[in-house]
Amino acid sequence: MISSARGQQVLAGLAVAGFAGSLLYSSLLSAAVILLALAAALPALRRELHAGGWEQPRELRLLHFACWFPVGIFLLYWAASGFDYRGLKELDGPARLLLFWPLVLSLSWSGLSARGVFAGFALMALGAAVHTVASLLFAAPPSPGESMRAGLWLNPITLGNLSLLAAAVLLSAALYWQRLQHRGYASLALVLAGLALAAALLTQTRSNVLALPVLLAVLLPQMRPPQRVLAVLAGLVFLTLTVVGNARFLETVIRLQAGDFDVQTASRLAIWQIAWAEFVAQPWFGGGLNAYHDAVRAAAAAGALDQPQFVLNCCTSHAHNDLLQNLATRGLLGGLSWLLLLLIPLRVFARHLRAPEPAVAFIASIGVLLPAGYAVFGLTEAVFSRSVFITFYLLALAVCGAVLVTELRRACTRQRAVSLSVIVITKNEEEHIGACLASVAAIADEIIVVDSGSADRTVAIAREFTPHVVETDWPGFGIQKQRALARASGDWVLSIDADERVSPGLAAEINHVLAAPSADAYCLPWAVTIYGTRLDFGRSGRAPLRLFRRDGVRFSDALVHEKILLPADRRVRTLRGRLVHFTHRDFGHALQKGAQYAWLGAQEKHRQGKRVRSLVYPTARGLLTFVHVYLLRLGFLDGQVGFLSAVLYAQVSFNKYAGLWTRNRPRYGTD
Repeated sequence: MISSARGQQVLAGLAVAGFAGSLLYSSLLSAAVILLALAAALPALRRELHAGGWEQPRELRLLHFACWFPVGIFLLYWAASGFDYRGLKELDGPARLLLFWPLVLSLSWSGLSARGVFAGFALMALGAAVHTVASLLFAAPPSPGESMRAGLWLNPITLGNLSLLAAAVLLSAALYWQRLQHRGYASLALVLAGLALAAALLTQTRSNVLALPVLLAVLLPQMRPPQRVLAVLAGLVFLTLTVVGNARFLETVIRLQAGDFDVQTASRLAIWQIAWAEFVAQPWFGGGLNAYHDAVRAAAAAGALDQPQFVLNCCTSHAHNDLLQNLATRGLLGGLSWLLLLLIPLRVFARHLRAPEPAVAFIASIGVLLPAGYAVFGLTEAVFSRSVFITFYLLALAVCGAVLVTELRRACTRQRAVSLSVIVITKNEEEHIGACLASVAAIADEIIVVDSGSADRTVAIAREFTPHVVETDWPGFGIQKQRALARASGDWVLSIDADERVSPGLAAEINHVLAAPSADAYCLPWAVTIYGTRLDFGRSGRAPLRLFRRDGVRFSDALVHEKILLPADRRVRTLRGRLVHFTHRDFGHALQKGAQYAWLGAQEKHRQGKRVRSLVYPTARGLLTFVHVYLLRLGFLDGQVGFLSAVLYAQVSFNKYAGLWTRNRPRYGTD
């Protein structure tokens, strides 16, 4: 059996080989993806991965949803079409996205680093250069009136688009190496970026003219002002060379000025009109997988196309625009699936673009460049229907997701340079208080517990961890937490509830960020754990404000759902580590706790002068809460427990406003 270290090297090497082979021979890319996915089936890999403390990160679960959702929509429409053969042929592309999670498992275990990702894209640029040279040397002469285009055993558009994307990644890599003060590697990255740009230029791919400004827009914020000027100048040179040296582009421009269109441009405009008409006719659910194909053939038969034979030969299977294709065949649901496949990765990675750790920022930039580039490429090409495009997107997305999580964990190495007070309020929390205080012991200089008359061993257990235990009355959540805050002496304060735990990853991150805080307060993402399930979405996916610089901060005096009130000029950011939250012991406790919070919430709103005139409003609030928690906040990704949680939140919402309605009703009879 291969040792763990050797096995990790093999899997990391497969990922690098996948990138290296993507523009040389597409089968190498497919083989690397398949082997990585198969490796995830090994029980030993999964055991070692979880033994090392790896849990399913929320970021990766979001990316996984972005991948399987469009596949699910496609399968739904394929079933509606009677599982016809044309749908089966088209399934090959989107079905590959189902390999995302096996890829993530293998890549997470491999320990692939940002440097390994750089190696993959460096070899990819070399592959693009080799392919381009081979095309120019060995390709058959072009037909009369046509110019030579690079692209021997790959479609020139595929080669051109992916070469441009590799060039953008290598420009980001140059910034990465510069931040690490490795000038040699930075220079190498720039040279390789130039090779990839040259390959993209020689393919004469017109869509690169649109894509380059978008990719530069992603990179410019990461650069210093002088670098931005150089990057813009280099981009202008590339665009000029693309326009001047691209006979296809020049011909298109000249004919447009004359009010004429070449065959390809005219055909694209015609099929886009057909696809749009199909969407307008059936906007909600589209016309089905075969709607666009049938509409093009019908238009050709009716003589509505200027170049019917050209269109029938090239454009019956796809509208050469990913969004229009999805809208025409699957309606708004299809358009949504396409948008999520691009927007979710953008959101996941964009928040780390300005990370102080160079490796994290580099991987985040790739994660943003990838969907940004594909969004533009898909304006004029069937990107997510081409096997090379979709397989490359799958591998790059899985690599970026796995390596981002790995680099974020490796980055938390510093020790805090400020003092930290932890405050907790309690009442009858003997089941939780010990584990809660144990979880903060490694990060706290001071622990303050304010108890409001516990009848169990809560106070005794708390005194085992801290001498700062105060027993007092119960004035409400806000005032009680303010009492605890008033006793804190640390530079920073962490407010935590007794049924919460600071995870080891969060503890390391708190120490790391407090070594040189970049904000005045931090939100800590919840990891609600009930019935054996950790909830990452719905209301449980929130990140409450808990960690803050003490000066000038106070709690509101609300009876329930108190708020931390910060001065107006304070900056707030969100950490990545999880605050584990055990909300209730069992279902009975959940009902009891929900009823208590609902009634306290009703009293608080009544105290504020709020009124409810009929039960229609509480009913609507309950329904809207369910939709918000279960659908809009993706609670369905948490399975059956996610559904139960959404129902409970909806019930609390209804009870709160129904309780407010009762406050203006007579208690007994009609008096």
